[in-house]
Amino acid sequence: MSSNVLSESDKSKVVDLANRHTKPSGTTYQYGTAGFRMKADQLDPVMFTVGIVAALRSKKLDSKIIGVMVTASHNPEEDNGVKLVDPRGDMLEQAWEGYATALANSSSPEELVHQIHQMVTALQIDLSKPANVIYARDTRPSGPALVSALVDGLKAAPGGTTTYTDEGVLTTPILHYLVRCKNTLGTEEEYGVPTEEGYYEKLATAFKKLLKPRGSIDSQNAPEELLVDCANGVGTTATEKLAKHLEGYIKLIPVNTSIDKLGVLNKGCGADYVKTQQKLPPSMVPLLQPNQRACSLDGDADRLMYYYLDRNGKFKMLDGDKIAALVAGFFGELMEHAGISKEELDVGVVQTAYANGASTHYLSQRVPVQCVPTGVKHLHHAAEHYSIGVYFEANGHGTVLFSANALNVLRRHQATSPAQQASLENLIALTELINQTVGDALSDMLLVEVVLAYRGHGGAEWDSLYTDLPNRLVKVSVKDRGAFKTEDAERRLTAPQGLQDKLDALIKKYEGGRAFVRPSGTEDVVRVYAEATHKVEADELAFKVAGMVYDEVGGDPASRPKEFM
Repeated sequence: MSSNVLSESDKSKVVDLANRHTKPSGTTYQYGTAGFRMKADQLDPVMFTVGIVAALRSKKLDSKIIGVMVTASHNPEEDNGVKLVDPRGDMLEQAWEGYATALANSSSPEELVHQIHQMVTALQIDLSKPANVIYARDTRPSGPALVSALVDGLKAAPGGTTTYTDEGVLTTPILHYLVRCKNTLGTEEEYGVPTEEGYYEKLATAFKKLLKPRGSIDSQNAPEELLVDCANGVGTTATEKLAKHLEGYIKLIPVNTSIDKLGVLNKGCGADYVKTQQKLPPSMVPLLQPNQRACSLDGDADRLMYYYLDRNGKFKMLDGDKIAALVAGFFGELMEHAGISKEELDVGVVQTAYANGASTHYLSQRVPVQCVPTGVKHLHHAAEHYSIGVYFEANGHGTVLFSANALNVLRRHQATSPAQQASLENLIALTELINQTVGDALSDMLLVEVVLAYRGHGGAEWDSLYTDLPNRLVKVSVKDRGAFKTEDAERRLTAPQGLQDKLDALIKKYEGGRAFVRPSGTEDVVRVYAEATHKVEADELAFKVAGMVYDEVGGDPASRPKEFM
């Protein structure tokens, strides 16, 4: 018999366990673009309530497996975070973010019971159903204690049995993969073997279908070796394990692999460092040679940043925009070579306001391009509307999605020549190589290497697809990031009132000028992005906008932008 009423024993269990995880007074939590994320020492009560939410989500979805990932991705080591993963391996349904936030902000155990009751009643959750949850964490030292709080939350979940499994230390994309595999096992939509080893085997098998072994007569132009900056994070172990599966096809050389050393995660390395500093991680300087390319992962291996040194030894960055341009064009070519028309399958690209204007112009001349607010949940859902949806944030987070219709077209399509058949088989192999659940640095890395190999291109040829407009990203610490409201996919401010008019007047003074301001979804800062035709003007515009932001609402005096003031 179904029930959406909390029993007295349920209430007592919640109160008893919640008393171990008291919410600090004056602290407000918010489920943002990447779940909850903050200093690790503030997360204990959040982890507890997330355990309850995960179990309730599973019950609501007929006992489907829900994932919980404990990570702060590219953030400093002292931070941590947590996010929930829905049954298909995608992000938590947006409507549930409010419930997760409400439970996390409960002022007392009794208030938490009330919030759970409100949630169960509003969503008509059948508490008698069992719940199934799996969870994993990255390498941060705060992880084990936070997992313990999560488990208390799973134990506190009201109603029928909650079964939970600790998947250990994993990259974020592998957890997403496992959630989807476990939920589709034995169905027509079966996604893969639901183990960590199954993940490596799936990627490696697809890669080997697409490229010949090194040294064979008809081998493509895959590199002899690829330097992989692992950000001293969980991507280290994953890269090492994947490399063993790829021996003879591509040699991956992990760099920045100190996962047991305190204080080095994401420090002076990793995808975020490369993107924001626009230079080589110091540890890569003595390793990378002219005309050689390398890549950087972030702390949980869901972002990827490529770069190379030109023949003069100058650093050149190949970010998410460049990856999108490379990949979208390749899919268009393969479809044409396979004899599949644009009417049968369409390729579309989804970007955010951070996409370089030159990339948007380049792509718009070739495929439909859509701009959405920052955050993978927005990009992912928009990409689902295309037959083949390509999304990459400029920060290197992204993937390619294939609709059910696209997969059916590929399976049914009849090639009329050996060349068409080869292209068709390559398209099908790419659907296996790409992790469609979420942005995955390792999967994306192999995709990039396949495309470059087929084209016989190195970093310079890839970079020449278009020339980035000079740009600068600046962040400003402010007292209240909530004072900043945006519209038009975060490209324009609606609050503070009047600030956008001031920005418009400033931007007009710069040739090719473009700038926008948005509150961060993961940090207590406001981010400023600016572009202009010349580098010095892009820098100047960014810092002047940052100064205007600071002056508008005030902030930490030490953080006031000093350049060009």
